[in-house]
Amino acid sequence: MAEKINAADVTVGVVGLGLMGSSIIVSLLLAGHGVVAIAPIAGEKEVAPHRIAQQLKLCESDGLLSLPKEAYLALLTVSDNYALLDHCDLILECVVEKIEVKNAVYQKIVSASCPDTIIASNTSAIPISLLQQMVTFPERFIGIHWAEPAFATRFMEIVCGEQTSQATADRTRALALSWGKEPTLLKKDIRGFITNRLMYAVYREAFSLVEEHVATMADVDKSFRYDEGSWMTLMGLFRRMDFMGLKDYVAIFETLFPLLSNSGKVPDVMEQLVANRAGGTQDLKGLYRYTTQDARRWEEAFARFTRDIYELASQYPAPLKSTVKEI
Repeated sequence: MAEKINAADVTVGVVGLGLMGSSIIVSLLLAGHGVVAIAPIAGEKEVAPHRIAQQLKLCESDGLLSLPKEAYLALLTVSDNYALLDHCDLILECVVEKIEVKNAVYQKIVSASCPDTIIASNTSAIPISLLQQMVTFPERFIGIHWAEPAFATRFMEIVCGEQTSQATADRTRALALSWGKEPTLLKKDIRGFITNRLMYAVYREAFSLVEEHVATMADVDKSFRYDEGSWMTLMGLFRRMDFMGLKDYVAIFETLFPLLSNSGKVPDVMEQLVANRAGGTQDLKGLYRYTTQDARRWEEAFARFTRDIYELASQYPAPLKSTVKEI
């Protein structure tokens, strides 16, 4: 049984106050933690408080706050002084995905923190076993991979490195449950973890279908939205196979698997877009064309949909959990 967490007794440090870091901070504040937010980059300390306040305002409009917005902000300390991390029970790093940058941040974290502090990374790409070599107590280092927006999604991957202790994994899982997440625990430290490996396999096949002129990007998106997208949140992949009946899958696997893309090459269209510094909806240049109004509508739609799917998902899994027995 997972440890019961009293959020008021746990102080969390967050290093890196970009969009993801700020969103994580909001999730922690909503859980009731005191949060020490450290800005490793010039300018973040000034920008982050406004961004966090705006995200809390959004939560307030959605009815997610049980206290006035100011009560949550009172739990937050924003600084560029790493020494303030000295009383944190958990410190979460969410800086850019560059090993040299993370290493420099870890040295400052280790210098400021206690030996029993859990240090975690929000990385989605760098092996935890590699990162934990950069700290003096690797058994207390772990991966905590959030989804954006952190305060409105149930997803969370907990990734153990080769030296991560079971006690660290158990404590982290208990914290994740107290944050309202449905955490998955990776038994092996594999590059890309679960969600990225699944999604990038889909991306590869999607680009292959477009490059081979089987379908347009719009039709590939439409197919994914109205088939897979209609049941994934309810039952995932393996339960879907059980639900549909297993007898046909072996024959389909034997026929289809050899035909799927196994390319190790970046799709040409992606190389061209990145070379031209296209940023998708951020600068209106991407795989699709956008106007400023289009980009704003997609941002608003994503925010609404994330809130809706968060609530929708909560209506279904609970009565099913008691019957789960994995092979």
